[in-house]
Order: sequence, then structure tokens, then C-alpha cells
Amino acid sequence: MLKLNKPEADIWLNPNFALDEALPSTTHLAIGAHQDDLEFMAYEGIAACYGREGHWFTGVTVTDGRGSSRIGPYAEFSDEEMRLTRRREQRKAAELGQYAAQLQLDYSSEEVKTTAPDQVVRDLVAILSTMRPRIVYLHQPADKHDTHVAVLSRCIEALRRTADHHRPEKVTGCEGWRGLDWLADSEKVAMDCAPHPELAAALMAVFDSQISGGKRYDRAVAGRRHANATHFDSHSADRFESIAWGIDLTELVANPDLSMKDFILNHIGMLAADVEQRVDRYA
Repeated sequence: MLKLNKPEADIWLNPNFALDEALPSTTHLAIGAHQDDLEFMAYEGIAACYGREGHWFTGVTVTDGRGSSRIGPYAEFSDEEMRLTRRREQRKAAELGQYAAQLQLDYSSEEVKTTAPDQVVRDLVAILSTMRPRIVYLHQPADKHDTHVAVLSRCIEALRRTADHHRPEKVTGCEGWRGLDWLADSEKVAMDCAPHPELAAALMAVFDSQISGGKRYDRAVAGRRHANATHFDSHSADRFESIAWGIDLTELVANPDLSMKDFILNHIGMLAADVEQRVDRYA
């Protein structure tokens, strides 16, 4: 029986499953900080499972949504009203996307970052211990949102703690509050976001509290995906219509002696070296 630390943690289940069936059935898992992060950063996994027998996507949202942007029709919402609204939106996205399960852990951003990090890790360990996902989607270390980076750190720790009985085939860090187009082409993980465009649009539209509330994430994410596809290769016609870039985090999970800082600074160093060499050639 899954036991989570927060008494008001929320679990939505696909009607085809009981909880002890949904988590072990998960093939693609995404863990994000906020409601809507999963749909914007890990759409490849949602689309890969949508309507496919034997493929199931599960989402985990770590924080409670209290600190969300709010203007327009949501301008007067209290933190608690925003929390409940965003929780409902995330459950609706799970229903539309035909997820196996959607878990919302209900932590504040401050708890994730400083006051209760080990509680978050213990919840993630409990979830992972009942799963054997092949593919895992996380935030990426160069993200500029503090809560995204903190959630990623808790995820890496949880994956390391459960590595003795299961290690995913692939762990991908996804674009969020910083893109990954700067990665060396050889280091980019291309995630095709073109399948089921109607589903992608519907999932984005679910999060009205953010879109009407002042943040046009739907436009921004769609634009980034199309830009990635066009700007991938300067010397050939577009091979993809819509791409999200990822960074392979498998090494970071597998090597407990490798720090997240050293991992990402090595990749940033590769960018610096590439720029330096190109400028030296032609300056």
C-alpha cells in the first residue's frame, strides 16, 4: 500500500486500474514541480502511451500550486483557491491524456527547496519502489526556476536510492524555464511532439488558471517546439515538425559520485569550447 507523507496528497486513477495495478503498469513516468509541467515538458511520453496497448504514462506533481501567477478571472483567488483549482486542472489533464495515474504530493516550494527535502525524497522512493518505468522524464539542471532544480535534485536522489532493484532504461531532463537548444547536437535528445496535435492542444488548454491568469504557456511551448525543429539543422530541410529537446540524465542517476553541478557544467563547458573554436576560425 502506497503511503505518502502529506495527508492531502491527491491520487487520480485511470478507471481501468486500482492503485496497486496502475503504478506497476507504468512504462513512462514524468515527475514535475508544478501542475502543467508534465504536459509541457514530457509530452513525448504522454503521446507515446496514448491509445497504445501495454504503454502507460503516470505523472507526479510535487508542489501544491499555491504560488501560481493570477490575473484576470483568477486575480482575487486566495492561495487555497488556487491550490484547489490547479489540482482539478491536473486531474483533468490526466483524464484527457488517459494516464494510468496522476499523483500530486502537495508540498510547498519552500518544503521542496529547504525545509522538508527528505520527506519529498521518501515519497518519491515509495512511488518508484512500486514501479518499474522504462522511461523517466524530469526537469533539467540548467533550468532557471529554483523549484524545478530542487525537484530535480530530489528525483535524482530517489532514483539513486531505488537503483538496487530497478534502474530505468532512459532518464531525460526536459526543457522548462530554459531551453536546451544550446546543447551540442550530439548531446541533444530529440523528443518528437508532433503526434496527436489535437491532444497536445487540449492538454495545454486545460490549464486555464495559468493561461487566462497571465502566462501564455500554450503559445510559448508550441512555439519553442516548432523553433527547435526548424533550427536543428542549418543545412537541410526540416525533418521534424515539432521537437522538444532533452538531456540524457542516465549517467547522473547511475553514478552517485557525479554531482549535478559537475554534470551540467561539463555540458556548458562543451558549449563554451564550441563557441571559442568557431570564433577563432573566422575572427
